[in-house]
Amino acid sequence: MALAKLSDLIHKADDTYAVGAFNVSDMEMAMGAIRAAEEMRAPLILQIAEGRLRYSPLDLLGPVMLAAAKRCRMPTAVHLDHGGTMETIRLALDLGFTSVMFDGSKYPLDENIARTKEVVKLARSYGADVEAEIGRVGGAEGDYKSVDVLVTSVDEAVRFAEETGVDALAVAIGTAHGNYREKPNLRIDRLKEIHAATKTRLVLHGGTGLTEQDFRTCLANGIDKINIATASYDASAAKIKAMHSEKPEANYFDFSNAIVEATYANVKKHMQIFGLNGKA
Repeated sequence: MALAKLSDLIHKADDTYAVGAFNVSDMEMAMGAIRAAEEMRAPLILQIAEGRLRYSPLDLLGPVMLAAAKRCRMPTAVHLDHGGTMETIRLALDLGFTSVMFDGSKYPLDENIARTKEVVKLARSYGADVEAEIGRVGGAEGDYKSVDVLVTSVDEAVRFAEETGVDALAVAIGTAHGNYREKPNLRIDRLKEIHAATKTRLVLHGGTGLTEQDFRTCLANGIDKINIATASYDASAAKIKAMHSEKPEANYFDFSNAIVEATYANVKKHMQIFGLNGKA
C-alpha cells in the first residue's frame, strides 16, 4: 500500500479513538507492529527518535521502515520522532519519511517558533507533514538529558499553532518519557483548554506507564496521536530474557522472533486501548 501522511491519519481521529505511533529500532520491531496493524485493521505510524539513532542509524533503518510501511496492507505513515537537528530532519525527508517532528521545546518560545517555521518550510517542499512540541514532556527521549515537566500554556499553544502552521502539536500535560517513578499527575483540565482553543491536532508523548483509563480520558479530550516507545522496548527485552531462561540453547533467530512477537503483542494491546480496531 502507498505510504500515508500523518495528517491523513490523525485528521480522521475523533474523541472515540487516537492513532498509535510506535517507535521501532530494527526490522523485527517493524514487522511486529505491522502484524498488529493488519490483524486489527488499524492505521499505523512507524517512527524512530533522533535520540535512538546511535543504535539504529537513520540511513540504515529508515529504508527498512519505509519498505515495511509500503508492505503493510493498512495505511501507514513513517515519522521522525523528536528531531533535534536540521541535518537529521533533512535526511529523513530525503529518505521519504512522510512526516518529521522538530522538538524545539528546549528553546524560548520565540526561538522555538522561528526554528519550527524553518522546518515547516523545508518539509512542505517535500510534501511532508510536521509535528512540534511546546511546553516540556518530562523524562528523557533516547539518550537526551532528563528534564522536568513544563505544562503547556494555552495562550502559547494558540500562538505557536497559528504562527507555525504545524500539522500536529505535542503538548505537555504531566506525562514523561520512559518509565514513571511515581504516578503522573495528568492535567486533563489543561488539555481540554488547549483543545478548545486551537484546531491543531494534539499529540501525547510519554504514554508508557499510563493506565487504560488515562489513555481513554486523553483521547476523549482532544488527543489524536499517542506515542509508545519504552513499552515496546521493555516488552522485547523481557521476552528475550524469558526465552534465554526457558531455552538456554536458543539461537539468534529465536531471539529475533521474540522481538517480533513482543512488539506485536504490545502494539496490539495499545491499539485496542486506543480504540483502533477496524479504523483503517
